Amino acid sequence: MDLNRGGRQCPLCHGHFVADYHIDQNRSYLHCSTCSLVFVPSDQQLDPADEKAVYDLHQNAADDSCYRKFLSRLTAPMGERVKPRSHGLDFGCGPGPTLSVMMEQQGHQMALYDIYYADYPDVLEQPYDFITSTEVVEHLANPREELDGLWALIRPGGYLGLMTKLVVDQHSFASWHYKNDPTHISFFSVATFNYLAELWEANIEFIGADVIILRK
Repeated sequence: MDLNRGGRQCPLCHGHFVADYHIDQNRSYLHCSTCSLVFVPSDQQLDPADEKAVYDLHQNAADDSCYRKFLSRLTAPMGERVKPRSHGLDFGCGPGPTLSVMMEQQGHQMALYDIYYADYPDVLEQPYDFITSTEVVEHLANPREELDGLWALIRPGGYLGLMTKLVVDQHSFASWHYKNDPTHISFFSVATFNYLAELWEANIEFIGADVIILRK
């Protein structure tokens, strides 16, 4: 086991109990035995310009029925839990905000943030009844900093709703298409989210294969 070499410190729990997990022709992947995060070492991650170039290829829009159906996996259960006319934040909304439109159609007020497409830091300085973040956490280079920051914005009794595909085991990871996106650098599992729930003293629900809702 190598300790903290080439970005080998865990970016979620900051632990040093990290071991090799998988390697392919493009990069390597490490596993933290403390929080179970699988992550790409920092020296193998894209720089911001190359990362944004990949994001610019995404074609998502609010009038895309398939995309709306995909997002409904989070908007439906979130809508069942939050109070009417709640105030929410969609973190990582992308170039074509859609989830926010869907929640607004349910009667909620939404704010937007995206480091590349909606960089409005002021929205990260106010409280919310709920925060959503779909297909975002796998892109985070510093997930502890980002997620702690979001959690701090949620009012007591509020919700953090996430969507990301989950690591199952080392064997299936080897053939997992999700890891092949060069912008995907942090891979969570049930154990990883349970670690966060315990850390935050949060109630946690796993809905379907890729939706996680934490209540403060």
